[in-house]
Amino acid sequence: MPWIDKDGCVGCGICVEKCPIGAISMDDERAKINMEKCIHCGTCHSVCPQEAVRHDSEKIPENIKANVEQTKKFMEACVKYLGDDKEGQKCLNRMIKHFNKEKIVAEKTLEELEKLRYE
Repeated sequence: MPWIDKDGCVGCGICVEKCPIGAISMDDERAKINMEKCIHCGTCHSVCPQEAVRHDSEKIPENIKANVEQTKKFMEACVKYLGDDKEGQKCLNRMIKHFNKEKIVAEKTLEELEKLRYE
């Protein structure tokens, strides 16, 4: 999904004008994408002269870090509220199951999307 690098956006408004469905607006002199409306057509990527419209794959490292930090917080809360370190490990196991489920959902979704190529 596209996102706007606020430090790179100069507020020229080209992406706002060129977005075919009006999913981009200006907010505090910077472009903002309404992800509810965005159809992921890529127009904003190609028209931004500052390359401020970025790809979400760039955020993978920070997404991973956020997931790990959130898991650590959950583990600490489980230890605190449920009594001991074993509860923290149980929480960790639940989070591993959660992310394994997310991985399976992504893999199965990709399989289904690949089928669209041949329809």
